[in-house]
Amino acid sequence: MVTDEMKHYLEGLIPNRSPEIEQIEIEARENSVPIMDLIGMEALLQVLRIHKPKQILEIGTAIGYSAVRIIHALKESQLVTIERDHERYTKAVDNILKCGLTENITVLEGDALELIEEVGGKGPYDFIFIDAAKGQYERFFTAFEKMLTPGGVIISDNVLFRGFVSKQDEDINSRRFRKLTHKIRSYNEFLIEHTNYHTTILPVGDGMAVSINKK
Repeated sequence: MVTDEMKHYLEGLIPNRSPEIEQIEIEARENSVPIMDLIGMEALLQVLRIHKPKQILEIGTAIGYSAVRIIHALKESQLVTIERDHERYTKAVDNILKCGLTENITVLEGDALELIEEVGGKGPYDFIFIDAAKGQYERFFTAFEKMLTPGGVIISDNVLFRGFVSKQDEDINSRRFRKLTHKIRSYNEFLIEHTNYHTTILPVGDGMAVSINKK
């Protein structure tokens, strides 16, 4: 995690995005829609540029921000993304259309764990990005890692959960946050101990776990 001063400095170095992307950022702020912060997004895009996946799966579309950013960086790739909230799904489809990326991005509406067969039919995937309900991360990982190609990468966002993972329970006032913190800690341990993956947790954005398939 970085200080506010360092965050401001790093964000000042990030190149301007297209008007369409900056409009999505504005919409997210105005409607309190959680999207990746700029520094976390740049880290994700750099991993993608290094790995150069052709088939990408995203769990958690929101309003389409990360899907659009990913395909802007990897214009030859195909991305399948899943969103269960109907209003956000509709907005994501609209944003992707405005950005002219409907040929590269397929948006599925529904609960990811109920769409396993459909998602699997569009795979396999070289890269999986998990950015949905944090309490379900381990279930998402277990369900979809079977669709990952050998040597593929899974990135899980928000695994430091605003720094709560490093706090003692008595320092977390919200019972709901304590419960969610326990789940995220458990998930991080699951990743680190998983014998089929090399996992590193990067303290960028809200914490990003990078898991590389050993096969």
